Amino acid sequence: MLATNQIVYPDSDGQPMADNTKQFRWIMLIHANLDWLFRDEELVFVAGDLLWYPVEGNPKYRVAPDVMIAFGRPKGDRGSYKQWQEDNIAPQVVFEILSQGNTEGEMDRKLQIYARCGVEEY
Repeated sequence: MLATNQIVYPDSDGQPMADNTKQFRWIMLIHANLDWLFRDEELVFVAGDLLWYPVEGNPKYRVAPDVMIAFGRPKGDRGSYKQWQEDNIAPQVVFEILSQGNTEGEMDRKLQIYARCGVEEY
């Protein structure tokens, strides 16, 4: 049972990973190739469609890049990427694979979050 003051950071946003098969293929291809490229680097974390919480205490401030890379973070399974639990290291690279379902406003919001939180390449 959760304490009444404990903040919950969901591991799912209820949104599908992709809107169509082409978008899904690109997400999987980029993720698989980056995973292969950094397979021998223990401190490179590659993830796809993983909720990233940049700020502790604000579970509504979150984003789920289609693919992200965090250099300096160990490989391993996570339910979400809580930046404050990751030595405060933001993903340095994120990929967004656009589909017809993505709006300009949605992409602008994500870009602003990425820029504000330290993503170097988008």
